[in-house]
Amino acid sequence: MSQLTPRAALSTPHDPHRVGHEWLVMLAEVPLFKGLPKRHLRRIAKLAQIRRFAPGSTLIRAGEPGRAFYVLLDGNARVVRPSGRARRLGVGDYFGEMALLDGAARSADVIAEGEVLTLTIGSSGFAKLVRAEPALAQALLRALAGRLRAAERTDT
Repeated sequence: MSQLTPRAALSTPHDPHRVGHEWLVMLAEVPLFKGLPKRHLRRIAKLAQIRRFAPGSTLIRAGEPGRAFYVLLDGNARVVRPSGRARRLGVGDYFGEMALLDGAARSADVIAEGEVLTLTIGSSGFAKLVRAEPALAQALLRALAGRLRAAERTDT
């Protein structure tokens, strides 16, 4: 995926941390949101905020409760599992989507390799949206069922 211009994420001069519709395409690529109607993606995007992290800062820490989902808009980060295995993330990569649904403990640290810009969606606002939009809840359940079926096929 090509580098995105972080300034494109800022939707209004009144609230520079709110996300505009510019990132709907990125949200639509997240497996949890794939296939959702644009109206649901727009509602999810309205919940999102732009967050900037300094080089070397920890975005999430293993063992802490999951309270947000992140999409990398600019920069690189490193996922470090307790086993010591690491994986690099770049623009367009995402992590923590399951936190939107269960808030379970994080399974890895994610550390900014340089300055990082993320689109961040908090789990409490997302939970309110799902309660208000039963059709969104059904679409998410279908997506999760599809992921579970795919995982079961690869396990056998």
